Amino acid sequence: MTNRLDGPQDPPGDTAGGSSPGPNDTLRPAPDAGPEVRTPPPGAPTGDTSAEDAAPVKPAKKATRLGPPPSMAIWFLLPGALLLGVMVIYPIIYSIFRSLYDANGDGFVGAGNYATIFSDSATLITIRNNLIWVVVAPLLVTAMGLIFAVLTERIRWATAFKLIVFMPMAVSLMASGVIFRLVYEQAPDRGVANAVITSVSGLFDSDQGYPDARPRENDQAPVAASQGAVVSKQPAAPGRAVLVPLVGVKPGSIASAAPAKAAQPGPGELAGTVWVDFTQGGGGAVNQVDPTEKGLVGVTVEAVRNGAVQATARTEADGTFRFTGLAPGDYQVRLPSSNFQAPFNGISWLGPTLITPAIIGAFIWVWAGFAMVLIAAGLAAIPRDALEAARIDGATEWQVFRKITVPLLAPVLLVVFVTMIINTLKVFDLVFVIAPGSVQPQANVIALEMWRVSFGGGGNQGLGSALSIFLLVLVLPFMVLNIRRFRRDNQ
Repeated sequence: MTNRLDGPQDPPGDTAGGSSPGPNDTLRPAPDAGPEVRTPPPGAPTGDTSAEDAAPVKPAKKATRLGPPPSMAIWFLLPGALLLGVMVIYPIIYSIFRSLYDANGDGFVGAGNYATIFSDSATLITIRNNLIWVVVAPLLVTAMGLIFAVLTERIRWATAFKLIVFMPMAVSLMASGVIFRLVYEQAPDRGVANAVITSVSGLFDSDQGYPDARPRENDQAPVAASQGAVVSKQPAAPGRAVLVPLVGVKPGSIASAAPAKAAQPGPGELAGTVWVDFTQGGGGAVNQVDPTEKGLVGVTVEAVRNGAVQATARTEADGTFRFTGLAPGDYQVRLPSSNFQAPFNGISWLGPTLITPAIIGAFIWVWAGFAMVLIAAGLAAIPRDALEAARIDGATEWQVFRKITVPLLAPVLLVVFVTMIINTLKVFDLVFVIAPGSVQPQANVIALEMWRVSFGGGGNQGLGSALSIFLLVLVLPFMVLNIRRFRRDNQ
């Protein structure tokens, strides 16, 4: 007999188990009770469950996987992995191995090639140049990109401006080098840079120089050379004419000059003529103005007395000059040395002094558009509320730019700066094309030296491999920094 849950209950504490059974617990039988009977909980279905208890429990079905098995991904990754191994991993490993041997690859030299990098004077110049590139070029590219990006928000034709600045990115570095090789030509009629400079300088200095002109070297010549100047041998007083014959002037510089004319001084005037005392085809009288001889225009002439300049004049188209208002007395006529200095013919951009800054200028021209686009994208993401709040609080535009815009753009500026460092360490094309062969040692960089030593006539692939590994070591930290930053931004 079993106790029913709705029947009489024992008081608490008097149950056989010492505690009151719960509704779902099986009651223990009394000592005189029959076999234990399991009471189902309220609401449970009644009936014979012996068959169900005896039936084995079926395992849960596994989830069905959709798509191909994971092993299929290996076949898709395998081509890329093979290309990576053949084109990246194997060359790096082989370069490390090759850098430990001599030029012929027969003798093991260990770290000898790496020691040569830091002991050879030519290689040290390349390291110095690369240091200049790393310090100067990324800073200027980032600064120019920032300035252009800010300006595009203030100008009306922003799209056209961006297109013009970004257009050099569509040109290969080799073609850019050819362009700037022509831009930096020293002759103003070919080089754009010097053409602009000479045009601007001509607005402030219009002196016509005759660097090849000189007086005749004989006793009959009325003038003589003195400390770069040309002076008259005999003093002259007002009312007299002074002849200043010169020779050595190139015919091309006076092809369009007017014929010389003998000066006729007026009362109280000191006059004279400066001309080329040479008659083409022969003939003519020495120290006399002949009809076919050319006058020198624009020559500065000074009247000197007791070592001091009393008056200054310039020659006319026919070579004549006049001094008026001079006090009575004797004067020495002098053509100062400035008349015989070569006129400004532009800057020697491709010389040993300016070759590295000139190539850096070409690098900035190429990459400024890239920096501008990245920085402009970051600038567009800056919340305008912060900028407007600063302006409402009375901040100037410079303060807004320096204390709000630049700090908010710091992540983008860092990405551009690190990317430019990597590009400057690998620069090769611009230096190879722009720098003439005579100054290429002064403009050399590690990448160019690696090529020159290995394939450009050096024939030392051991040292070239060491330079390639050295360059990889320099680039690797910046690549890791860039990758970490990209991962952090994507999280």
